[in-house]
Amino acid sequence: MTATHAPTTADAPSRGQWKVDGTAPLNGNEEWKQVDNGLNVRQRIIDTYSKEGFSSIPKEDLHGRFRWWGLYTQRKQGIDGGRTSKLEADELSDEYFMMRIRLDGGAVTADQLRVLGEISTEFARDSADVSDRQNIQYHWIAVEDVPEIWARLEAAGLDTIEACGDTPRVFLGSPVAGVAADEIIDPTPTLQAIKDRFIGDPELANLPRKFKTAVTGHPSLDVVHEINDISLVGVVHPDLGPGYDLWVGGALSTTPRLAERLGAFVTEAQAPDVWHGVTSIFRDYGYRKQRTKARLKFLLAEWGTEKFRQVLQDEYLGYALADGPAPKPAQGNADHVGVHEQKDGRVYVGVAPTVGRVSGTILTKVAELAEAAGSGRVRFTPLQKLLVLDVEPAAVDELVAGLEQIGLTANPSPFRRATMACTGIEFCKLAFVETKHLAADVITQLEERLASIELPQQISLNVNGCQNSCARIQVADIGLKGQLGRGTDGADEFAFQVHLGGGLASHDREEAGLGRTVRGLRVGSDDVADYIEQVVRTFLEQRGDDETFAVWAHRATDADLSWGGSK
Repeated sequence: MTATHAPTTADAPSRGQWKVDGTAPLNGNEEWKQVDNGLNVRQRIIDTYSKEGFSSIPKEDLHGRFRWWGLYTQRKQGIDGGRTSKLEADELSDEYFMMRIRLDGGAVTADQLRVLGEISTEFARDSADVSDRQNIQYHWIAVEDVPEIWARLEAAGLDTIEACGDTPRVFLGSPVAGVAADEIIDPTPTLQAIKDRFIGDPELANLPRKFKTAVTGHPSLDVVHEINDISLVGVVHPDLGPGYDLWVGGALSTTPRLAERLGAFVTEAQAPDVWHGVTSIFRDYGYRKQRTKARLKFLLAEWGTEKFRQVLQDEYLGYALADGPAPKPAQGNADHVGVHEQKDGRVYVGVAPTVGRVSGTILTKVAELAEAAGSGRVRFTPLQKLLVLDVEPAAVDELVAGLEQIGLTANPSPFRRATMACTGIEFCKLAFVETKHLAADVITQLEERLASIELPQQISLNVNGCQNSCARIQVADIGLKGQLGRGTDGADEFAFQVHLGGGLASHDREEAGLGRTVRGLRVGSDDVADYIEQVVRTFLEQRGDDETFAVWAHRATDADLSWGGSK
């Protein structure tokens, strides 16, 4: 391939950009991806591995291509966090898998939800988590059961294709698409068109690394658009009407970068081709040599928005996009918790599973409760919440009471509503610390300790078991990053680095921003509730009129934010 907009000199080192350097693989991952497309492993799972068992799976399929079908080996039980970075993948891996179900826009019918619940109870030891990518994730999946699980999913219109891997992963979509009374544009046709045309296409199944998409038409900006590789955000063009504002290059992990607007307006008709163009830019120009640099954010940082837009238009679209307006400031709460009126006179009910943890039993019961309330549709959200759509107003009270009985509340406490957690050391091979149970315990403690205090606004708490920020630690009011350190006696010491004052655009914050850290601030697992109580009380004592936690956290002194420090 010949570079058009990204020429390189003859002596410049190769970074693995296909359109600049050619397609010769420059590392082991790129080699096995070229030997055989990850999508091809499906048939081997059905024909061979499910029949011959775990020991028959070669390494490059087990730790590589399986991801193209939503499968990761889970962490072997009993391996503490002190060994996370010392052991190889084979040593950390159990003979069971995490399976991620692809649910674009988080949308399922009640019948599909029942199937998801049954799969959990029959094959996954009743495990199920609502992820912050609007997926359902199982654990304890045996390879012998995968073909039967796929058969049941596909019979219900569901799948796991490209749920993981170096692919276009599940699309975030507004959980109230098509029903919200204040919707700017319904993203459902756009999401469906992109999936139908491009998901499973071998030409897009070997990207430099993961590629994340978000599409919303709701004024609450409910798909965390600032931290996705490509986002289409609903706006109204003064001449062209409703459509999308185009954002690219967002991602967190160890080098967080917020997405940027290209200043381009995208019509509904243009959206699939624009999505394909941006994805193809990543495929062709993304940096493949080092996986730590193989995300779109690094290419955008070098090119800038003007060049990125020009390459998109000249090389991939063949036409210029219209300039367009930015999204208006967010209106309403993006988690959609509570009871809300739909455009058709019915209502949707949003509830808060505690840090996304549910079960097959709970999912099956939600399907039953939804149908009893006249609903056939459920949505999961990017904030680990669950919505029941199309509820008749007369059925709301009974539905809310039924959901409450299974731990899903439509009126949660501030911290139960605004706390997220990743999988953590319970199942994740990258984690140093436990997260889900810790976060749930912290919520309970804070509900008791701060019961007499009315918070002026939600304070988000995101808990992550390692540095990779699956739970978005840098964009929470309080973000906790699990770390391994050394105590004074030289023994392993597990604690959290604290990020403070981060956030995405919301009804109480105009622009996204990353949190700050305080030098030397680390909080042990046993001290998390104490620290959060301390910092919240300090905020309430010092806050100015209408000042948010995030604004205060960025002006507070290190002593104000320190654990046990003088004030």
